[in-house]
Amino acid sequence: MSAKVRDYSGIAVTTPVTFGYARTTEHEVPWFIGGVLEALLKRTGVKKAEIDGLVLATYRLAPDNTASMAEYFGLSTRFMVDLPFGGASGVIALRRAARAVQAGDAEVVACIAADVAPTGFGIGANFSRFSRDHVYPYGAAGPNAVFAMITDNYMRKNHATREDFGRICVAQRSNGARFPLAVMRSPISIEEYLSARPISDPLVLLDCVMRVNGAEGFLVMSEERAKALSLPFASMAGAIERHDGVSATAVQEAVGFNAVRDGLYEQAGLGPEDMDFIQAYDDYPVIVLLQLEALGLCAPGEGAHFVRSRDLTVDGDLPLNTNGGMLAMGQAGAAGGFVGVTEALRQLTGENLGGVVAGAKAGIVSCYGTVNYDRGLCSSAAILTRGRAP
Repeated sequence: MSAKVRDYSGIAVTTPVTFGYARTTEHEVPWFIGGVLEALLKRTGVKKAEIDGLVLATYRLAPDNTASMAEYFGLSTRFMVDLPFGGASGVIALRRAARAVQAGDAEVVACIAADVAPTGFGIGANFSRFSRDHVYPYGAAGPNAVFAMITDNYMRKNHATREDFGRICVAQRSNGARFPLAVMRSPISIEEYLSARPISDPLVLLDCVMRVNGAEGFLVMSEERAKALSLPFASMAGAIERHDGVSATAVQEAVGFNAVRDGLYEQAGLGPEDMDFIQAYDDYPVIVLLQLEALGLCAPGEGAHFVRSRDLTVDGDLPLNTNGGMLAMGQAGAAGGFVGVTEALRQLTGENLGGVVAGAKAGIVSCYGTVNYDRGLCSSAAILTRGRAP
């Protein structure tokens, strides 16, 4: 970072909500948003009139937006944001809401992400404009081929093997088996992973997240207010985002926030060695490896070697995606970008639904999204620390 960034002191992040995860639904996106909002109000005792900020992330709300949702749910807001950044939206929502509270533009901000799974012919056509105009007409669209290309490039350049990616999938499915809201709660073995049905070489079925329906949310407010409400909360030690459409490589080989990572740790006064867990966006295992490298847990290109020597389960020496991540929960569209934030909050506030990282005091959430043809354009990361536990 070229200039010193204001810290996030005085900000409380509280009340993680995961709602409505299912493979099928008769409901549309507003129902899921409303379900999260209702849970936030019931669990905190906050009155609806007190929520004066609303941040939404969704792919399938159009033609509605944050303003129309505020009307539907009877909110009177003075701070609103619609986030179109997909998987990077969780930390971005957190940053925007925190700055609004610090600036006095809002006092209580509800951050919610919700989506329903797309169905029918041609659902991958609008994955991106490039996909729609230049890939789909030739019979291929959607993310699988994109990430197959990124994965193949990573394997060839860094001598990674399918077993390396399998270690991530097996560990996360183990974590997901302990998380009651995961859609896929059956553990898998490395043998099952290696024998899974091919999807787009070198990707197999168990590398790919399942499309599901669901929603995530949390509240951002001042620490003073959270304490007055007796709410358990986490504090923001630091947060960054990077939107990088410029790269010297033909295929993505690094996550954008790699360039500003040192500023994140400097802001937090912590280092990679201080993290008790990692919540990394996991639409495909290769992206997890790129995030581990970008976060400074290992050198660039060393992610595969790194995971060979670490236990990534909740009880291991490097707990990764402690609720199973999207590889166990499924991906509810843009809500996938919030999964790491809500799970980090549970680990730090003692509101766990699944496995518990014993004595967790600090953790990092990293997010990745807005994928075009050969790379993700947006990335974000935050370090959260234990604030007030129940």
